[in-house]
Formats: sequence, structure tokens, C-alpha cells
Amino acid sequence: MRTLLIVTLLAAAGAVRAGELESLTAETRAEVAQILPRVSGMMKSAVEAEGVAAAIPVCKDKAPQLMAEKADALGWKIRRVSLKTRNPERATPDAWEAERLAAFDARAAAGEAPASLEVAEIVSDGEGRRVFRYMKALPVAPVCVQCHGEQANMAPELVQALARDYPHDAATGYAPGQIRGAVTVQRPL
Repeated sequence: MRTLLIVTLLAAAGAVRAGELESLTAETRAEVAQILPRVSGMMKSAVEAEGVAAAIPVCKDKAPQLMAEKADALGWKIRRVSLKTRNPERATPDAWEAERLAAFDARAAAGEAPASLEVAEIVSDGEGRRVFRYMKALPVAPVCVQCHGEQANMAPELVQALARDYPHDAATGYAPGQIRGAVTVQRPL
């Protein structure tokens, strides 16, 4: 009887965690959904107004600033990461992120739509505190290929600008629909 009670209590605790995970995921998804279209819109506007090279400062400075402002307002960590980084100082994934990005690539290769790929977990932060982690895949849009596609197809001045601003750039060779990286969130619980 006592064993049954313990199992029942553990099962009930798991149900609460599942409900907690669903709630945190929905709330985080809604907050992230406010950021991504703004970043995309800023890049598209810059390209239309001033040409492809004008997207570089948007991607390099304005997008991280927008994410940092949102993160500060919420008390979360929000950033973009990739397995092929353009800016290794900002976008290199930690072990959890790298594992999830690799899983996203495998899921996409198995036929899942890249735009639908996301993951959410409650994990330990390494110091015994529970944190909520969320990642949403960022597929390559047609506008992104101008800077993240094959270098042979890029204008020479764009290649020079990328080399100047991103000397360790590994973020080229993508085609529309591939996973470029992900937006990642850490929330303290």
C-alpha cells in the first residue's frame, strides 16, 4: 500500500510538471513570436532600402539588441545560436543547445517542417536550480540566402563586408528551408 502511495504521488508530481512545462512553453513561445517577425522585418527593410550589405548591421547589432531588451524586460536569457556561427562570441551554442540543434537537423532530414521544430525542457542549471529551456528552429528564408547562401553567388562587396565584420564566418552554404540555427531561451524557475 505504501509503495502504491509513493508511486501515485510521483505520478501526480509528474503531471504537475507536465502542466508546468506546457504553460511555460506556451508563454515563452508567445514572447519569442513577438521578436522574430521584428528581426525579420528589420532585415527585409534594410535590404530593400539599402541593399544586401545593409542587413549586416541589423543582424550583427540591432537583432541582438532587440533580443537583449526583451530578455532584460522578462528576466530571461534570449539569443540566437547556430552550429555554423557567423559570430562565435554571441552565437556558439552551449552543450544543451548544440545537442538540440543536431536533433533539429535530424528531424528536418526525416521530413519534419523546419519552421515547426521546437523543444522545451525543465533542467538543472548545474548548480541545482531548475531552469526552463526553450529552442525554436530558425529556417533559412529566401532573403537570408543573400548573406547565408553560397559565397560564389554573393556580390564581391558583400563577401568583403562579411569578411570584415565576421572574420570567423562559417554561416554560409545554406539553401531556403534549411535550419540556420535557433532562438534559445533560458528562464529561471
